[in-house]
Amino acid sequence: MTRQARILLSASLFTALAHFAGAQEAPLPPPGFHHLHLNSVDPEASIAFYTKNFKTTQRAMFDGKPALKALNVWLLFNKVSSPPALQPQTAIWHYGWNVPDERAYYANYKAMGTKLLPLWTGDGDNYVYVSSDTWPGAGGTLGRTRAQLDEAKAQGIKPRGGAGFGYLGGPDGEMIEFAGNTSTEYFNHVHMYQDDPLCAVLWYQKHLNAPVRAGRGNATPPTEANCKVARAEKSWPSLEKDGMYRAPGGGVSFGGVAMNWYVRPGDTPLVSTLGHQADHIGLSVQNLDAWLAKLKAEGVTILKEPYKFADTRAFMIEGPSKEALELVEIK
Repeated sequence: MTRQARILLSASLFTALAHFAGAQEAPLPPPGFHHLHLNSVDPEASIAFYTKNFKTTQRAMFDGKPALKALNVWLLFNKVSSPPALQPQTAIWHYGWNVPDERAYYANYKAMGTKLLPLWTGDGDNYVYVSSDTWPGAGGTLGRTRAQLDEAKAQGIKPRGGAGFGYLGGPDGEMIEFAGNTSTEYFNHVHMYQDDPLCAVLWYQKHLNAPVRAGRGNATPPTEANCKVARAEKSWPSLEKDGMYRAPGGGVSFGGVAMNWYVRPGDTPLVSTLGHQADHIGLSVQNLDAWLAKLKAEGVTILKEPYKFADTRAFMIEGPSKEALELVEIK
């Protein structure tokens, strides 16, 4: 081989290796939202509840089992022999749909006798079923603190009416949100609790390459040094009579489905989602082996090594507040 040929070969090998290294370093694309997996004593009754109350959902089969197909995601079910646990609190709080005409949906729910959950207003024993029937939020939030409620009363601020958010009580004790006036009905979000929401933002960014939701969390991106933030004052409307903590908060989005986070409500640490009514969240990825290698290298807790899942494969990891996340390979 001539010297010139050796130089050309070396250059070609260097280019190939550089290209390979660059490909290896390129971040994996963020997962999509595949499914929410629920435990239910009667999956067929649960599916019937959802198809009755959300018009674009339909009963379907997934891996030989009854399931719910929404426009954009699956709700999968494990049949259990006794009512699934709702307490102690896990990282999954509730989940829900955006709907085209919330007021029409609300009227329909009342007519059908669907269980509606009260939203406490912070004014004694008063509650509403749609958030916009009480005082509007203040300071860019969805709620008002005690001082802000007093201010609203003093200034004669009135409810805005129209679209807001409300909640249904599901057959296994779950809370399901319906909200807004959107162009179509679709599964929109999972609302979650985190021990430290801003630290969770960093975890999901680092390990799952997740895009952060605009307007969630601090104006300045958090860092490991400042992501632990004390809870702010409670505010209303709230599913709890004594109010809820709305800050600090954060969130990410997977394939158009938001995962919105609030700080955990009490002082008791959150427990694993496994075995509770909302058992785990399923995320779709294209290269399961690459994700497994990445997450292992980063020290993420692997709850279950790869296993057969329907006609594909999956593995399960644990999130920052013990939420179980199932990564499902989609070709």
